[in-house]
Amino acid sequence: MSTQPQDAETEQPAEEAEEAEPESEHQQRRMAEKARRAEERARTREKRDRVAEDEETYHLRVFRYDPDVDGKGDPYFDDFHVPYEQGMTVLDALIYARDHYDPSLTFRHSCQQAVCGSDAMFVNGRQTLCCKTQLNELDEPVRIEPLPHQEVVKDLVVDMEHFYDQMEAVEPYFQAIDTPEVEDLEEQRQSRENREKIKMSTRCIWCAACMSSCNIAAGDNQYLGPAAINKAYRFAMDEREEDEVKEHRMNVLADEHGVWRCQTQFSCTEVCPKDIPLTEHIQELKREAVKESLKFW
Repeated sequence: MSTQPQDAETEQPAEEAEEAEPESEHQQRRMAEKARRAEERARTREKRDRVAEDEETYHLRVFRYDPDVDGKGDPYFDDFHVPYEQGMTVLDALIYARDHYDPSLTFRHSCQQAVCGSDAMFVNGRQTLCCKTQLNELDEPVRIEPLPHQEVVKDLVVDMEHFYDQMEAVEPYFQAIDTPEVEDLEEQRQSRENREKIKMSTRCIWCAACMSSCNIAAGDNQYLGPAAINKAYRFAMDEREEDEVKEHRMNVLADEHGVWRCQTQFSCTEVCPKDIPLTEHIQELKREAVKESLKFW
């Protein structure tokens, strides 16, 4: 009788043992990593509690989400108690929480002067720039979330690609029909009155707070949105824009997903950190669109 089957039977458990060994090591590493993270969280909680007892603090409740980390793929809120200093903004508090409690806390910021527009968030139920929002003017706990109606990338960071696409759709730049020869170039002067007319529209910092507040944009992904329409207003109302270019621009704005989708709710105007009368600009462009259509009659 051949002994080959018996040899195979005796060898099989050894192979299984060899395969099981690295799996066991992997499990041990995972358990050790979980224990390390739990210990870090415990130290962080202890530090927060100690700060809360010793100093005047503000309670932040911050939205957290990280699809790349086990256990953080489902959105949740994290609590931070941040020591308060006179003049502290929401952005200052977030930076403190990140630097002292949790370096994985993720959010955008840059100039801290309300110019770059990168730190627009949803604070206590309202779109705002965190760098210009005073902490002591808010009720506790200060609830900080990413901008609504936009895809969340991680924590307080949202995907801005769609917003930028809508801005690009209105071609936000001057366009020349004919480029004159160098010797024929002349300065394109603008009257003081026209400059005053479009001045407010030039203050847009592309923060997307208005787009996030707009109920129409939330339901119609193709709607240009108040920021893009305001940018188009800046050029359409500029007296230096040539008639053919303005006609083309108005055709884009008069599309079914353009100015006519606005329902005049004024939510965009209310949250604009630069006080741009966005709704008024949209209504004025509606009137211009009507004028353009009447030219054919």
